[in-house]
Amino acid sequence: MSPDGIRHSMTGLAAATEPVSTGKVTTVSGNGFNEETALQAAEALAGVLARRTHRRKVMGQEVLVPGQLGDALRLPQLINRLRSRQQRQRDRAVEDFEILWDTLSNLTRSQVCRELDWYDPRELSWEDKRSNRRPPPES
Repeated sequence: MSPDGIRHSMTGLAAATEPVSTGKVTTVSGNGFNEETALQAAEALAGVLARRTHRRKVMGQEVLVPGQLGDALRLPQLINRLRSRQQRQRDRAVEDFEILWDTLSNLTRSQVCRELDWYDPRELSWEDKRSNRRPPPES
């Protein structure tokens, strides 16, 4: 799943296809990430996965061990490729991140989006100031 319709409050970020910019908020529309949004999402995903812990028995005692899923998914290497000076490497890294994003659970995706302050305007209530919806026509 791509960040279709997700908004974020970072200034000057371009979307992969036709960004709609209104002041400080940019709408990411289209079916993918660009280099900047992929890098932001990958860094946030690494943080989300690093905060997860699990219990493990070490020498007969249960201890909490930090999550290592980010390393297993090769996120550090992916982030380095997204920061690469070579355009070809960055393009491949964006494609790889889009594939990885599709495999993530909805909960993990929502945690990443919440960390980046990205949101789907279709899910906002009428009273939310971030919503650009017009009030319903008065009859």
